[in-house]
Amino acid sequence: MSRTVPPSLTMGPVYYLWDGPKWRDFHFRIADEAPVDRVVIGETVCSKRQHFIEPHIAEVIERLEAAGKSVVLSTLSLVTLERESRQIRELVSDSEHLIEANDLSALGLLNGRPHSIGPLVNVYNAATAKLLADRGATAICLPPELPFASVEKIIADSPRIAFEVFAFGRMPLAISARCAHARSKGRIKDNCQFVCGEDPDGLPVKTLDRQSFLALNGVQTVSHTCQALLGELASLSACGVSAIRLSPQDCDMVAVAKLYRAVLDDTLDADEAIALLREIYPMAPLSNGFHHAREGAAWVARARNTAHGVGLD
Repeated sequence: MSRTVPPSLTMGPVYYLWDGPKWRDFHFRIADEAPVDRVVIGETVCSKRQHFIEPHIAEVIERLEAAGKSVVLSTLSLVTLERESRQIRELVSDSEHLIEANDLSALGLLNGRPHSIGPLVNVYNAATAKLLADRGATAICLPPELPFASVEKIIADSPRIAFEVFAFGRMPLAISARCAHARSKGRIKDNCQFVCGEDPDGLPVKTLDRQSFLALNGVQTVSHTCQALLGELASLSACGVSAIRLSPQDCDMVAVAKLYRAVLDDTLDADEAIALLREIYPMAPLSNGFHHAREGAAWVARARNTAHGVGLD
């Protein structure tokens, strides 16, 4: 399957704990300045953080929609308490917006209602995608660990569904009922005092020999490296990917969105965009290993044509 129209851009939910005004102002700026088509909002990682953003959700939705963006509401990625289950039931029953399910517990409530599937749900083959489509899923953001060969095969075998690829951001790797982030700072989950807010881009984790390894984000584990599929956008577009997802990091995400939009529109060379991206987000090394069936932290140089034939950057 090939596309004549470049994929759209999606701004994913903020995974980190940003205080309410910062979260609100981030989305206001995305509404006013970022060339994205849809924005996913809502607490996805830890229900204890919900009260930080709750007072601002209505005004954020209003600002985004006034700017012509589609708004999608995210569910939690792990439900362990009755309070959290009730929150999802209320979200599904009360909201007229499209819901993005990031946990299987939401699927029973959404059954038959059009919804999308987030990258935290393991969709690793076309059979799973078709099953979800039969239950009402209209769009699926595939997990970031899938290699391109799998992405291409799933899309080819599932023509009824719009597929999205996670193309920027620290990759979500795991979620836990316990909070390693709080424990690392001498606290427990029930009395965490929101210490994860001290690390708005995640808390780096090193191995015993001091090698950078992962990052903690409350109960979530994310990659140390930042997935960056700028050089792969052409092949993703050609195989039928409908949308490209950018996951917010603590950097200028408007600038990031403009880079991706320019590469998708073929007005900026991918190599130049990669160099600029490293300046915009110097906090983590870029990676694309999963896409190339390598270890996720790897960086595979983009193949390109040269005056002497095919070479590597």
